[in-house]
This record gives sequence, structure tokens and C-alpha cells, in this order.
Amino acid sequence: MVLVWGGVVLGLVILLLAGDALVKGAVNLALRIGIPALIVSLTVVAFGTSAPELLVSIKAALEDVPGIAMGNVVGSNTANILLVLGVPALLAVMHTSECNTRKSYVIMLGASVLFIALASRGVFDWIAGIVLLLVLATILGDSMREAMAHRRAGKANPQEEDLEGADPDMPWWKIILNLLVGLVGLPLGADLLVDNSVEIATLFGVSDAVIGLTLVALGTSLPELATTVMAALRKQADVALGNVIGSNMFNLLAIIGVASLISPVPVDPAFLRFDLWVMLGASLLIFPLVFLGRDLTRTWGVVLSALYLGYIALVIM
Repeated sequence: MVLVWGGVVLGLVILLLAGDALVKGAVNLALRIGIPALIVSLTVVAFGTSAPELLVSIKAALEDVPGIAMGNVVGSNTANILLVLGVPALLAVMHTSECNTRKSYVIMLGASVLFIALASRGVFDWIAGIVLLLVLATILGDSMREAMAHRRAGKANPQEEDLEGADPDMPWWKIILNLLVGLVGLPLGADLLVDNSVEIATLFGVSDAVIGLTLVALGTSLPELATTVMAALRKQADVALGNVIGSNMFNLLAIIGVASLISPVPVDPAFLRFDLWVMLGASLLIFPLVFLGRDLTRTWGVVLSALYLGYIALVIM
């Protein structure tokens, strides 16, 4: 039992470190070979930060434990709203009333509805994968068009001012080392996490979907939680809210989109009965923060965190 839990923790640590290394290496390689920072921020960084979840879902689908693949995405999205926004709000009030995330939020809700509609088919096959990735490509294209319009208008683009992982002084050997650590570490971490998560599910007599919705989803949401806590302490509400909305869009469109092209991902009926609707309900819950000018106060933090704990209790029971 100790070895199994140790394998889960080790797998998560390797995934998080390898994902960070891959982002740093890929960003600096792209900038060195002349790819504009704007494109890097919209593609390389976005995909790189979702790499741990992507590898876990691909590994789970290939090893015939689709519950972990689906639970990883659905559980992460629920955790991102209830826990990743709830915990930082307990530490500091976030002035989300000053944020302009309406368009991104509506797109996230649309992606959630599309995801549920495709899930109702009973399986995420190559057709569903192409649909999800086409929607993602359209969103990225629109974001790039808007950013280019801002540049032409002489307005600053915050994605270029503070590009995650960018280091102008990083030597070539370090770029290559980061890429190697990421490319080797991600599949290794995914192997450890998925294999030991299946062992835990067997030992406790629960389904792989439950493990995916709880243990795996919570573990892969740790980077978003750390980022949002720091944003809350620095009074950067736009970063906190944008981080959650962006992460949820990528989880829905990119992760299952890519995984379903590699191997079909069957949908457990339990997801359609309960978990997908909880995910959508959690997303609708922050409507007042986005559209009604409400701040994310400590009261919100208590409510969101309590709802997450209640959800986890229902899943495990």
C-alpha cells in the first residue's frame, strides 16, 4: 500500500516537474528560432501547461481505463472552479469585478455544452476528437486575430510582456535539457500515476472513474491551484480567473480531443447522470463574478470550497 501511494505521489511530482521543463524548453526554443512571442503564448504555452493531463488521459485510454481519462478532465474542470478559485479566495479577496473575461467565459460554457453533447453519444471517437480540435483551432485563430489587432492599434499585449517560461539568457544546452526532461518525464510520470491509480482503485474496490474524478483530477489541478493562490496574493484577479477559464477550455477541447484520436474513450453512464452536470453547474456558478460585477470574497471561498468537499464525498460514497 505504501509503495502504491508512493508511486502516485512520485508520478504526480514527475508530471509537474516534466511539464514545467517542457514549457520552458519549448518556449525558449520557439523564441530562439524566430517564432513570435504572441504565437508561442497562444499555442506552445497553452498546450505545454496541459501536457500532464494530456499524457495521463492518453495513457489511461490506451490501457483500457477510460474512467481515469474522463475523470481527469471532468474532475479537473470541477476542481478548477470550486477548489482553485475557492481556496485562494479564503486567503485574499479577488476583485473579479474589474476583470473582462466575458467572452472567454461564454466560450468555456459553449465548450462544456458541446462536450456533454458529444459525451451523450457514449464514446469519444475520432469524429468527436476532430470536432473538439476544430473548435479549439477556431478559438486560437480568433484569439490570434484579436491580439494582432491590438498590436496594430499600438496596445500592449500582456501575453508577450510576461510570457511564461521565457528566459532570454537560457543557453542552448539548457533548452535541450529541458526538452529532454519534459519528453522523457511526462510519459514516465503518466505511467506511474495511471498504473498506481488503477492499483488503488482495485484495493479500495472503487471504479477507475472515481479515482480519475478525485485523486488524479486533484493532482493534475495542483499547478492551476498554485498559480491562482499566487495571483490572489498579488491582487491579480484577472490572472486567477483567466487561468481557470483557459485551463477548462483546454481540458475539454484539447485533452480529450487528442486522446480520442489515438484511442476511443468510452463514456461511463455515471458521468452523464451526475458528474458532467456538476461540472456544468460549477461553471454556471461563477456567472455573477463574470457578468454581474461581483468580487470573489471570502464568503465565496467558503461556499466554493464546501461545495467541492461535498462533491468529493458524494463521488466516494
